[in-house]
Formats: sequence, structure tokens, C-alpha cells
Amino acid sequence: MINQMSLFPVRPAHGPETVEQAGGTPAEMTRSFGDYLQQALNGVGAMEQNASAVTDRFMLGQADVSDVMIASQQAELSLALTSQVRNKVIDAYQEIMRMQM
Repeated sequence: MINQMSLFPVRPAHGPETVEQAGGTPAEMTRSFGDYLQQALNGVGAMEQNASAVTDRFMLGQADVSDVMIASQQAELSLALTSQVRNKVIDAYQEIMRMQM
């Protein structure tokens, strides 16, 4: 019942990469980061829908209570992680806006 999480492979730390080594122009990197965020948000939405579907199946007597707990905890953790990432992004944005040029 537990979905396998998809993770990107870990890269060794060799130091700062140039734009060409990182995979493209800044516009391409921004687009790929946006795509990554969109996929992450879609994953959170899918987990919430899965929790709702498992709860509905439980109400019909077609699912175990442990399945409901696992699905709801996965959805809760993914939403909490998303909130924490959002808070860090907002903090970084506010810190950048406070910089004097």
C-alpha cells in the first residue's frame, strides 16, 4: 500500500558547477525547477486524493483501518513538508528583498 517514493540520484560534491555543467541556461534551469515544483505539488494532491479514496473504501468496509492511517499520515507529512518548503522560500525571498544594493 505504501507508494515507492521517487528520488533523484545523489551527486557527489565536487564544488560549484558552472551553468553549462549544471544542464543549460538559467532560463532552462528555472523552467526545470518550476516543473519540479509542479510535480511535487501534484504529488501532494495525489496523496490527499488517495487518502480520501482509502477513507471512502474504509467507510464501505473495503479497506483496513491501517490502510487509512497510512494514507492519511502520508498525506499529512507531504502537506507539512510542502508548508515548510513554502515557508523557507518566503523567508529567502524576504531576506533578498531586505538586501541593500
